[in-house]
Amino acid sequence: VMINPRQVQSSIKSQEKRKAEALGKGEEFTEEDITERIVSNLTRLLEVDEEWLRKELTLDYASRRVKKKVDQSVANEIRQLNLPGVFFEKTTKRYYPYSSLASHIIGFTGDDGNGLEGLEKTLDSTLSGTSGRIQVVLDVNNNATPYEYENYIAPEDGKGVVLTIDEVLQHYVEKYLEEAYNTYEVRNGGAAILMNPKTGEILAMAVEPNYDLNNPRFVDEELKEMMMGVKADGSSYTDAEYFLKLWRNKAVADSYEPGSTFKSIVAASALEAGVVSATDDSFYCPDYRLVASFRINCHKRAGHGTETFFNALENSCNPAFIEIGSRLGYKKFREFFEAFGFTETTGIDLSGEAVPKSGVTYYDSDSMGISELSSASFGQTFQVSPIQMITAIAAIGNGGKLMQPYVVAKQLDEDGNVIKETQPTVKRQVVSESTAERVLAMMEAVVTNGTGKNAYVAGYHVAGKTGTSQKIGAGNGKYVASFSCVAPADDPKIAILITIDEPVGQINGGQIAAPVAATLVEEIMTYMSVEPEYTEEEQNLIDIAAPALTGRTVSDAKQIAEDENLTVRVIGSGENVIKQIPSYGQTMPRNGVVILYTDDRDEETTTVPDFTGMSLSVARRSANDLGINLKISGNAFSGSDILAYSQDIEAGTEVTYGTVVTVYFKSYSGVSDSIYG
Repeated sequence: VMINPRQVQSSIKSQEKRKAEALGKGEEFTEEDITERIVSNLTRLLEVDEEWLRKELTLDYASRRVKKKVDQSVANEIRQLNLPGVFFEKTTKRYYPYSSLASHIIGFTGDDGNGLEGLEKTLDSTLSGTSGRIQVVLDVNNNATPYEYENYIAPEDGKGVVLTIDEVLQHYVEKYLEEAYNTYEVRNGGAAILMNPKTGEILAMAVEPNYDLNNPRFVDEELKEMMMGVKADGSSYTDAEYFLKLWRNKAVADSYEPGSTFKSIVAASALEAGVVSATDDSFYCPDYRLVASFRINCHKRAGHGTETFFNALENSCNPAFIEIGSRLGYKKFREFFEAFGFTETTGIDLSGEAVPKSGVTYYDSDSMGISELSSASFGQTFQVSPIQMITAIAAIGNGGKLMQPYVVAKQLDEDGNVIKETQPTVKRQVVSESTAERVLAMMEAVVTNGTGKNAYVAGYHVAGKTGTSQKIGAGNGKYVASFSCVAPADDPKIAILITIDEPVGQINGGQIAAPVAATLVEEIMTYMSVEPEYTEEEQNLIDIAAPALTGRTVSDAKQIAEDENLTVRVIGSGENVIKQIPSYGQTMPRNGVVILYTDDRDEETTTVPDFTGMSLSVARRSANDLGINLKISGNAFSGSDILAYSQDIEAGTEVTYGTVVTVYFKSYSGVSDSIYG
């Protein structure tokens, strides 16, 4: 939206003349003051500064810009006002229909249309194309030579880009990462990556907090204060510093201490090197190990006693992994560390990937002594990036093959034809297929019986590892809680990494990161149409389809429902069922409640209770008493310590009888892993 101050001033003079003439004739002058008309409307519609605009209207120019990249609807509204001296210049504006979805992957453009962050920056030249131009030959006096010497170079359209990101999966990953971010008041953000372990395709990648791609420079003062804090000298961080952190793709650009998730890598390395036996070796954990006169404790203060190699990973036992690391030795440890990709970038096609630096993020060959080897063996005192970690874990889920991760699937021409397609790239075989299979079995035991219980998902074999690491040099109780997994373990289709940086209160990866992964696995496997394989115990808790009861007599309907072990609640005094909730075929919990209406009254309601802290049996009884169906999600199969921690419908909400409320359960014991690993 532009203004011509000279034209405005000319219109003002004309108006003043008309006003003087009218007043001279004793007539009333009713025209609105031109300056006030322009200022009031443009400040209202364009949200520009009034004082600045008034000054602009007085300048001796024929053209001044009021605001750029104004939506067409707003421009049309201004057009209808027919304001003197106001005109328009067409331009383009990048619009992101999904707002903040995948913001750290996509990135955004500047006012000039050039990419500034994410793929907009990385693929700027690919997306933009090239302008056309005419080349001419000039003579000595800088005059153009005859027409036949001109050379016309046609413009070239930019390419279309198709990503590996699945919109639905991206939504799931962002949703559940955001829930964890808010629940645990995370101070330094969180990241989650979902990868296809067999190809290296990134199916989803989320960072919290995210931002609106259509308004990337919006400053949320509350978020800024939480994210940035204050400087050592007490001064505040600038908006520019805030944006640098907000826009940073934490999943690719940051590094962190992996903690006990790294034990899966050490276990695979030790098996491949032949320094341990999966069946014959045992270790003794008295609750600590002395390393160069320094005492390193186990998270289980009573110790694990004698344990197998299998149990050592299941228990996330530091003393055992210190012994395993010492058997590997400096040379072998370093060889596998390099082979799994921790001394190099992954090569992902996103900008800003963290560059590993010897002596800074990991040990060089001269600086690794017994203390360094011991701490590194349980994932402490060195750093990796989340993209490195998920790529390494995915290799275990891919028969030992390390893949190069990527997000750009293909490029298209203006007609939608594929002109370039990314092919999966195997970087190297890190460990043998048999070693990878053995470690997956060990990781599945971590979820079934060990510190990863809260990643258990009925019907699917999840192989995972928890991590709770103390931040290097941070002190003051700052930790990174994480969880990595592949699923299903018998035929991996996904690899997941969740990192939660500086949670408040709970810090344990098994408590706060593993449940996020479990919810994601359940959603993703359903979306991918991966058929679950339930155990007999699990069969008793899975959902069923509501039977057909409408149109039957109440007695017949009750008998059918009770044969399905459903609780029945009849509303009305009629003899026949005219409506049922849940309706026929709708998914409902096994042993749930079905509501039968025998007249056409309005559906009656009940109040959702706070299930938090309830055991499974208490929650079920409470739900049945209130006429609510309880859908169970998360770990509800691992013993008496299972308690509800969240629900999808807020307590106190009025709902109709028969409504299905999803309640999330997790274990509150036996899921600890060392804060030093």
